[in-house]
Amino acid sequence: MDETAELLNTWVETARDYAIFLVDPTGQVASWNMGAERILGYTEVEILGRPLAIFFTPEDRAAGIPEQELAQAGARGRASDDRWHLRQDGSRFWCNGMLMAVRDAQGALRGFVKVMRDLTERKQMEDQLRARAEELQEADRRKNEFLAMLAHELRNPLAPLLTALHVLRGHCPTENPVVEQARGIIERQILKLKRLIDDLLDVARMEMNRIPIQVEPVDLTMITARAAEDVRPLIGDRRQELTVTTDPGPIALMADSVRLEQAIANLLTNAAKFTDPGGHIWLTTQRQGDQAVVRVRDNGIGIAPELLDRAFDLFIQAAQGLDRARGGLGIGLTLARSLVQLHGGTIEARSEGAGRGSEFIVRLPLAPTEASRPAPAPAPGDATPAGVAARVLIVDDNADAARSLGLLLKQTGYQVELAHDGPTGLTMIRTHQPDVVVLDIGLPLMDGYQVARAVRSETAIPLIALTGYGPDEGTSALFDRYLVKPVDPGELVKILRELIPAPTRS
Repeated sequence: MDETAELLNTWVETARDYAIFLVDPTGQVASWNMGAERILGYTEVEILGRPLAIFFTPEDRAAGIPEQELAQAGARGRASDDRWHLRQDGSRFWCNGMLMAVRDAQGALRGFVKVMRDLTERKQMEDQLRARAEELQEADRRKNEFLAMLAHELRNPLAPLLTALHVLRGHCPTENPVVEQARGIIERQILKLKRLIDDLLDVARMEMNRIPIQVEPVDLTMITARAAEDVRPLIGDRRQELTVTTDPGPIALMADSVRLEQAIANLLTNAAKFTDPGGHIWLTTQRQGDQAVVRVRDNGIGIAPELLDRAFDLFIQAAQGLDRARGGLGIGLTLARSLVQLHGGTIEARSEGAGRGSEFIVRLPLAPTEASRPAPAPAPGDATPAGVAARVLIVDDNADAARSLGLLLKQTGYQVELAHDGPTGLTMIRTHQPDVVVLDIGLPLMDGYQVARAVRSETAIPLIALTGYGPDEGTSALFDRYLVKPVDPGELVKILRELIPAPTRS
């Protein structure tokens, strides 16, 4: 036993990585080892009889931390801490410490054993990692804000371009095939830019978990049909064949039809991009138990095994040459996965390897009952309002966008007035009493939400939001409809006919 005690004492005295020393019941240092001298800087002669509190920082001494630690160890048998301490030269180090009570056979307190370890390097590394993580988080937040702002700023010039193109088609009909071909090229490229911008904005929303969905009874068969039609121009340009197969009858879901159509269209677009000209794409929709299953399969370039598990990661793309013939931003599949998951569904990618094609399988929960099948859509109104034309007020600070949209609506048969800031728009609403207001959100002096709240407190006039940002959660209820720039003129006219199907004046 004496030999064991001597060995233990030798180890304590010579341990260099730990400060191990005794403290008497009053808190004075009673012994000192080599590790304590190395870590704290005091020799045994310099420290014996001095208070334990000497190692604590001034702020901890002022807060009574040393006394609290002694009291806790005396009452509970031990007290631990991770905090900054002081060396003899005044420098600070991060310490993991343990104070343990020592009692005799009768239970009387004889003192304490203090064990300390210098963890400054680990603390500094943790702080650096934490700071780096915060920097990355801030950079990610700024990136998302930039993407949202970029999408908004790019939409502003696209909106009047698309609207002006429709105005030209209505006012300047021509049988010249060259002119029609040029118009078609312009329209297709504008719509392509619009889709890219929409994807950029949705990436920002996705990263901030702010993609809005409006769930209602829908028919998946109709959604997949529309998605296929959306992508047919791209498939046609690439001379590919698309085969669509679906189970008979409607397939009822509770979903956001626009978002679900976007997800399926993204899968079809991905298949078209990564299938060579002349290839084949299959779109299949079927019921399986309590689920609806959508499959998009192609005989394209396939997915390499090392990319299969990362197919849905943001900005991940198959290797491309300098010509970037496949195109795209590498975000379509990421968005598709997020939109499917928002609907309580799953999506998976399959491929037997390079050159063997790929398949994407979406599974969505069916609506609980057949009663949730959507009601038939209301029949559209007349081609133009009968009688005296209804009045539409357009409030948009982008003068070109407002004028081009106004020209289009006048061409369709509406009376149109314009305003270019919030206060002016609100005044015209009060004095001119339009039948419907098309209201931009990013207005000077008074934004669209403020205008809408003021209008809603006074009247039930229909409000159509028009913005480059998309619906803002919690505020879209202010509007009867919410449209994102650049607006499809046909969609806007359809909404106007729904909101004001007949003139209110004679």
